[in-house]
Amino acid sequence: MNTPDSSTRTALVVGASGIAGSAIVEQLTAQDWDVVALSRTPVPGSTARHVAADLRSAESLAAALAEERPTHVFFTAWSRQATEQENIEVNAGMVRNLLAALAHAPVEHVALMTGLKHYLGPFEAYGQGEMPDTPFLEEEPRLPVENFYYAQEDELWAAAGRQGFRWSVHRAHTVIGHAVGNAMNMALTLAAQAAICRETGRPFVFPGSQTQWNSLTDMTDATLLAEHMVWAATTEAAGNAAYNVVNGDVFRWRRMWPALAEHFGLEWEGYQDAPRPLEEQMRGAEDVWARIVDKHGLAEPDLGRVASWWHTDADLGRPIEVVADMSRSRLAGFTGYRRTQDCFTDLFDRYRTEHIIP
Repeated sequence: MNTPDSSTRTALVVGASGIAGSAIVEQLTAQDWDVVALSRTPVPGSTARHVAADLRSAESLAAALAEERPTHVFFTAWSRQATEQENIEVNAGMVRNLLAALAHAPVEHVALMTGLKHYLGPFEAYGQGEMPDTPFLEEEPRLPVENFYYAQEDELWAAAGRQGFRWSVHRAHTVIGHAVGNAMNMALTLAAQAAICRETGRPFVFPGSQTQWNSLTDMTDATLLAEHMVWAATTEAAGNAAYNVVNGDVFRWRRMWPALAEHFGLEWEGYQDAPRPLEEQMRGAEDVWARIVDKHGLAEPDLGRVASWWHTDADLGRPIEVVADMSRSRLAGFTGYRRTQDCFTDLFDRYRTEHIIP
């Protein structure tokens, strides 16, 4: 990776308080970049300069960023909407608004985080219809469905053509990392499930499909995603390309689930006859969580800010194998690697230390 010159490089991290954004902020500040963190709330414990703006408002962004001069932009924000058409309007609009507000700035590179729904289709058609064979390759053509990832890429490319910056797209698979209040956080969701199971004397029950239980899969640690995005943004040969970003190992949930249960000291149950979604398993668990918070003096009383049952159900309920190929990154020089089981347990330990889970 090229060593950034902190005297000439300023990073704008959009969605800075989320799982991916906070990991990017942490990495860049450790490398002595000048970092501007754009998010609704400041990144806890960060020295980055915080800027608040409404990504859905061109006027708000123009005012907030008028005096900022970032050279590198890392876009990790998204806003979940009821339909894919609304997702396109809102999320593509946020990319368009942000880049238009930076037309005055000396932007050299914009890194956009998306995901494997590029190959799987949007939530309302998730894993349905024709899809490419696994492992997914970046050169696969777009699916013949509306997808806000495609619309975001189109906005990125159009702005790059107007403003002359390099770009990269980073297609991650189920990002796990350190954040509270994020809408898609499998690690913290499973930790909350484990705490509720322990409190109620229930086994740790796998919520997903038979295919997910038995098939190979992979995941993306937020710190590796941060490394990858900074690598692409600071390595000239890596620009103007889309990349899959996964840890580098593969696993089966039928081996991972018992290992996670052992970490929590719980009995476990695997797939049995049909999926057992967390939204059903954990229905009405708010009172149990309140009891756990009171008993252990936890920092976050709102279970809705800790667990995103729906998202973990969507990931683990897929009736298809999901594995991404990393060859494009390897051939371009990126060698980052994580062991996914260690990523889970390290996060559980960190959340426990911060009194987010018991």
